[in-house]
Amino acid sequence: MATKKLRLVGAHEIRMMLGGISRQRVYQITSRRDFPTPVAELAMGNVWRTEDVEAWIASRPSRAGAED
Repeated sequence: MATKKLRLVGAHEIRMMLGGISRQRVYQITSRRDFPTPVAELAMGNVWRTEDVEAWIASRPSRAGAED
């Protein structure tokens, strides 16, 4: 039985996924009620499953970093 690797991202990776947006904008986006729930809260910050974040980005009608 093969195990699937757990792929995780933090705020920096999300910034890059959204085109290099600011840290403040990432905080605003990850605080949204419709953004995926973090899988862990570490001292360095929250982490999310990559697949959840990718799905959230794909579901947005426009660039998430540019939205209100």
